[in-house]
Amino acid sequence: MTRFDVVVIGAGAAGMMAAAEAGKRGRRVLIVDHARTAGEKIRISGGGRCNFTNVGAAPANFISANPRFAISALSRYRPQDFIALVERHKIAWHEKKLGQLFCDGSARQIVEMMIAEMAFGDVTLRLGCPVGAVGHGPDGYRIDLPEETVEAQSLVVATGGLSIAKMGATDFGYRIARQFGLAIVETRPGLVPLTFEPALLEKTAPLAGLAVDAIARAGKTSFDEALLFTHRGLSGPAILQISSYWRPGEAIGLSLLPSMDVLAALKAARAANGRQQVATLLSEQMPKRLAQFIANESGARPNLADCSDAVLKTVDAAVNNWRVKPNGSEGYRTAEVTLGGVDTAGLDSKTMQAKVVPGLYFVGEVVDVTGWLGGYNFQWAWSSGWSAGQAA
Repeated sequence: MTRFDVVVIGAGAAGMMAAAEAGKRGRRVLIVDHARTAGEKIRISGGGRCNFTNVGAAPANFISANPRFAISALSRYRPQDFIALVERHKIAWHEKKLGQLFCDGSARQIVEMMIAEMAFGDVTLRLGCPVGAVGHGPDGYRIDLPEETVEAQSLVVATGGLSIAKMGATDFGYRIARQFGLAIVETRPGLVPLTFEPALLEKTAPLAGLAVDAIARAGKTSFDEALLFTHRGLSGPAILQISSYWRPGEAIGLSLLPSMDVLAALKAARAANGRQQVATLLSEQMPKRLAQFIANESGARPNLADCSDAVLKTVDAAVNNWRVKPNGSEGYRTAEVTLGGVDTAGLDSKTMQAKVVPGLYFVGEVVDVTGWLGGYNFQWAWSSGWSAGQAA
């Protein structure tokens, strides 16, 4: 039976970081993954260029039952620390809007960088290697692999969540957590397109493919980014962001011309040229198909002169306070992340170790810490993985 100091399950961003850091401390590390390649989510992210961090990453950009849990890891391993690592490997990068950092070249550079970091720590990497039973005894952990059972003093679980099942996502990490008595916060898809019920979808079908800058709201949370009408409902950055705060049965609010006082513009146009049509005026600021849709849904008469103040207020509300109730989301099939996960109440925020199970660590997406769109989830992977790697 082969003995390691640390076994890491999951060769994604968090797992590779944890393995590399533990290895560089002189620990004998094995990292395994059932996938045949490491870092698949890294490879496909950011349109193949990997949005590897966000310079503004802070606890306020993360969702968790305990919003303060992420503070320690994010402050101990910051975006600047990962940027320095990227630059040491001579990977060119650039900043897009809202602090998002991308590779100039391929996302594979980040995967190759992490594999090189693990090599520096003499980490053993086994791919295409599904894990069977996991046990715990006086000598540490026993992990059943296809050809042998290995032992380790420490076990790091970096198996991710349920999003993108076609890439091999499973609930394995949650099962390990439950096996050792840790609680799981309810999981659900996050950063995911929202869908409409058939009647509403029939009305909005002509809008499919249109994109506008908008503000999307759910409760007290809002995001000012692009919105995209689709054949299923709504997508785009604003919708993906707000989806993490939306709950089934609730409505979301949309402002389609957030910088414009639509009511004032309508009244002014009515006074100046009453023969102008509502849709014509709106089409000066948004796609014609959307302008016509709003005019029709608002019950506006063709000419502004024939529209009362009450009708103009209805048009204004349809533009900048459109309340729409999605009937669901596209689910884990297209979700970028999984909300919920291993309850942080059972973990040490500095080391990511289970409080009641010595030597057991959970990092990355499997934990109940979920970031916004824009590099935040990768930063959580780096930070949580690094923290575990200093202790495991």
